[in-house]
Amino acid sequence: MAVELKTDTDFKNSINQNQKVVVKYFADWCGSCRLFAPKFRRLSEDDRFNGVTFLDVNAEKSPEARKMAGVTSLPYFAIFKNGELVKGVATSKEDAVVEMINEL
Repeated sequence: MAVELKTDTDFKNSINQNQKVVVKYFADWCGSCRLFAPKFRRLSEDDRFNGVTFLDVNAEKSPEARKMAGVTSLPYFAIFKNGELVKGVATSKEDAVVEMINEL
C-alpha cells in the first residue's frame, strides 16, 4: 500500500475510516525526515503490515493533525486505532517504528 499525504482537511477522516493507521509527521527542512521517507514507503509495502494505512503529514502545514498526536519533534510517528491515538514517538530508528506498528 502506498503512503498517502494528508492535511488538516482530510486527516481526521482518514484515521476514522481506517482501523489501523501509522502516521509519519515531517517538515520540508527536516533532514532526518527525508532520510526516513524511503524506509517508511518500504514498510508500507511490507506484507506484514497488510491492513495498516500509512500516512504522511507535514507538521508545519497541518497544525490540527500535529496536535492530535502531540508531536514534540521530527520525525514523529504516531499510531491510531479506530480513530484514537494509541502511541506516539519521536524517532528516526526503523526498529522503533516497526515495534509501534506491531502494537496495532
